[in-house]
Amino acid sequence: MEAILQLHNLNKSYASFPALKNVDLELEPGRIMGVLGPNGSGKTTLIKIVAGLLQPSGGEVLVCGMAPGMQTKALVSYLPDVNHLPNWMTTLGIIRYFNTFYEDFDPDRAFALLERLGIDQRCKVTALSKGTREKLQLSLALARKARLYLMDELLEGIDPVARMVAIDTILGNFNTEGSLLISTHLITDVEKLLDEVVFLKDGEIVLSSSTEDLRVERKRSIEGIYKEIFS
Repeated sequence: MEAILQLHNLNKSYASFPALKNVDLELEPGRIMGVLGPNGSGKTTLIKIVAGLLQPSGGEVLVCGMAPGMQTKALVSYLPDVNHLPNWMTTLGIIRYFNTFYEDFDPDRAFALLERLGIDQRCKVTALSKGTREKLQLSLALARKARLYLMDELLEGIDPVARMVAIDTILGNFNTEGSLLISTHLITDVEKLLDEVVFLKDGEIVLSSSTEDLRVERKRSIEGIYKEIFS
C-alpha cells in the first residue's frame, strides 16, 4: 500500500535558525497521525511545507507520490491555525464558495456538520466567536473528500465541552480512504483519535511509533509520554 505522505530527510531553516532537522515519516491511507510537541517545536512549519505553503531547505516531500504543488493542492484539505475565512461572508456564502472552488467538496455534508456543531448559516464570520470560527473551518475541511487532511493546532480555540463534539465529528466524517495529519499540544483531547504519533522537539523527531505500541511498551498514556519527553 503506497503511503499518502512521505517525508525523507526534511530540513527547513529560517536564516541560520533550523526549524526542522532530518525529519522522516510515512503516513498510509486510513491512518491518523499526531505531530506532538510544544509551541516552537516545528509543527506548523512541517504542516505548511506539506500543504505547499513553505519550501523546504532540503530533503523530499511526497503527497501521493508528487512534490507539493498545484496537483497536490487538489488532494489536500488544509485547516490552518488561524482564521482564513473572509469576515464579510456568511457561513452559507462560504459553503457556496467552497463548492465552486473544490471539486471534492460536499455541500450536503457541510450543512450537516454545521447543524451538528450548532453554527447558524446566516451569520457572518465577523459575528462568530473564535471557537465557532474554528468549528466552521473544521466543518469545511471535513466536507471535502480529500486524500490528505492537514489540521494545524486542532481545537486550540474551542472550549473543552465543544472539543469532544469536534473529536466525534472528525471520527464520524473522516474519509478513511485518505489520511489525517494533526499537529497539537492538546494531547488529552486528541489521544483517542490517533493511530500513530510523532514527538517533535526543537525541529527533530525524538520518538515515533503507533499509539498502541507505545502504550504497551511505556505502560502509560500518550499524554504521560508527552509529559515525560517535554517536562
